[in-house]
Amino acid sequence: MPIPPHDLADIQGLVKSGYGPLTEALSLLLRVKDAEAARAWLGGFHPTTMADLSAGKRIPAARHLALTAPGLSALGLADAVLEGFSPEFVGGMSADRARSRRLGDVGPNAPEAWAWGRAGEEPHALLMLFALPGRLPTLKAEVLTPAISAAFEITELPTAPLDGREPFGFVDGLSQPRVDWAGTRQPDTSEDLDYGNLISSGEFVLGYPNEYGLATRTPRLDPTGAPGLPRAADNPDKADLGRNGTYLVFRQLHQDVDGFWRFVDANGGLPLAEAMVGRRKDGRPLVATGQRPIRGVGPEPADVAANGFDFESDGEGLACPLTGHVRRANPRTGDQPGGNLGPIRTLAGMLGFGIERQPDTIASSRFHRLLRRGRKYGAGADTGLHFICLGASIARQFEFVQGAWLASAKFGGLTGEQDPLLGARQPFPEGHPTDGFRWPQADGPCRAFDGLPQFVTVRGGAYFFLPGVRALRYLASLS
Repeated sequence: MPIPPHDLADIQGLVKSGYGPLTEALSLLLRVKDAEAARAWLGGFHPTTMADLSAGKRIPAARHLALTAPGLSALGLADAVLEGFSPEFVGGMSADRARSRRLGDVGPNAPEAWAWGRAGEEPHALLMLFALPGRLPTLKAEVLTPAISAAFEITELPTAPLDGREPFGFVDGLSQPRVDWAGTRQPDTSEDLDYGNLISSGEFVLGYPNEYGLATRTPRLDPTGAPGLPRAADNPDKADLGRNGTYLVFRQLHQDVDGFWRFVDANGGLPLAEAMVGRRKDGRPLVATGQRPIRGVGPEPADVAANGFDFESDGEGLACPLTGHVRRANPRTGDQPGGNLGPIRTLAGMLGFGIERQPDTIASSRFHRLLRRGRKYGAGADTGLHFICLGASIARQFEFVQGAWLASAKFGGLTGEQDPLLGARQPFPEGHPTDGFRWPQADGPCRAFDGLPQFVTVRGGAYFFLPGVRALRYLASLS
């Protein structure tokens, strides 16, 4: 189901764009100190919407607002309504030790050591500003008025100018899912047996069909108390607070750039770094571009060159190691191991008649895609990434990718190694190492590294909800 044109003005534009031309950005963490003043400020806040970005419009600046569960409560949202949000969002990123363990937030990554986002001290809101070069100070002055200062305690998280590379020096932002805004996707057909990059809009915007053909659960209200909200598509007698919104995950990741390159230079140089990342430093994939077209990739040659590949031809990890970062973050698998073999070969393989098929060790990618909107921050020794991603399901998208693919020491049938960039390296279970990395070699034995240092440390994080504009207006009307 496509998103109706009249709803474009209700969806914050961050879902549509990462604002590449707006190279300057600033994130502001807000905590409510005067609820009435906060609602008054919210009533006058106008986020950039998908309608503002329609028809390829170029804009000089953009602004967006997202809220945590404690933030919604601070504005006056009733607990009964809050419970209609996903349990991961309501529980928060840092309050549950089991969740922290699954996410790899242990040891130096543990929330107790974070600079912000600790349980009970979560920010209430996240205000994001984006601007063309040289225009951020003007935008900041427009936003940081006496009204917002009276309503909130404000913590600034500056970012570095966007230049297309992450702090380790690799070209970044090359792979994103293509969202099916037009509603042409028909999930669970034979085309899903192969990997595809065109993903249903309901994976990223609440209220629309996702890759299961279902709409993700959203909080509902009696419409008499919320006349401005859209009606629920499946129940017109209810007002839908979540429709046209999405969940936003924010994690501040400090990167030890010097430590990364010291380790790499001592053990194999640039080829090892590229094997750990899973792409060449200039962004080219380590796996050759395939001949089979991939749904949602292209037709631009640059898009095909960057993303026109899967890992079916590299089952042993000789080109891209099985646990290289980009392979873990998006294994590029379809619903059937080995892709669409055709009915006769599929049946032959099921009956054991000599058809070789890659073991089914990795879940289909289409249920776990993320829209990434992060920016790097800092310089020198204090640098890293403000990782931001959007998705309709925190559990099935971010937490699955982070827990089952990146932090897991048993990815792809291997054991003893986490993501070579993001791993926390803490033994789990007790006594079982997670600090290895295996680099297969075509002309000799696999190179095995043990005792990898930790290169990335979590410094803060929280789960947010990015509401639709009408939901923001409703929240501003609470008492």
